[in-house]
Amino acid sequence: MLTGAGISTDSGIPDFRGPNGLWTKNPGAEKMSNLRAYSTSREVREQTWQARLVHPGWSAEPNAAHHALAGLERTGRLRAIITQNIDRLHQKAGSSVVIELHGTMFESVCLACADRRDMREALDRVRAGETDPPCLVCGGILKSATISFGQSLDRAIFDTAKYEARACDLLIAAGTSLAVQPAAGLVGLAASHGAKIIICNASETPYDGFAAAIVREPLSEALPTLVG
Repeated sequence: MLTGAGISTDSGIPDFRGPNGLWTKNPGAEKMSNLRAYSTSREVREQTWQARLVHPGWSAEPNAAHHALAGLERTGRLRAIITQNIDRLHQKAGSSVVIELHGTMFESVCLACADRRDMREALDRVRAGETDPPCLVCGGILKSATISFGQSLDRAIFDTAKYEARACDLLIAAGTSLAVQPAAGLVGLAASHGAKIIICNASETPYDGFAAAIVREPLSEALPTLVG
């Protein structure tokens, strides 16, 4: 299973590139996900910290799509979820084998010394008046423990994702535009090793030609039916 932002939209977390996506409505917001812009501009970091405070992921609850996949795992029919999401809604729904390709919003990391902590600690400092809280260990730049544009995926995590893609006999790609590499390439990798591909996404993707079936319906309706 490969999931993207589209699986969480029914939980109140907007996607990025869809018609109502965060970057579609506000192209400037993409700078907050760009490592170079973030690391070189205090203004971008200050904007990003304010955005983190109000991110809908803090209060979001899993929807029917998340619960359907957790149920599929309990029956032994789902090996793993490879997700591009940072919201941990899969885990909240009860899924236990979740490979977080793009990290998590729930932890902070220092770009200099790699000190890693609960994100709530840094956000408490922002609420207390620090607009760009530095690392408490070395004074370096803090960011969320997520993968930004211009930042490499964790090699061990991606190797695990590739192993699962090669080993599966069916890969469902749900709620992802399959526009971001190298995550999108997992679809082609799975197909090249004999897996059947099902793509569940509201809009076309570059990998639709690999699919044995394409589903355009809302995921909170489609996935419970598909995996039931």
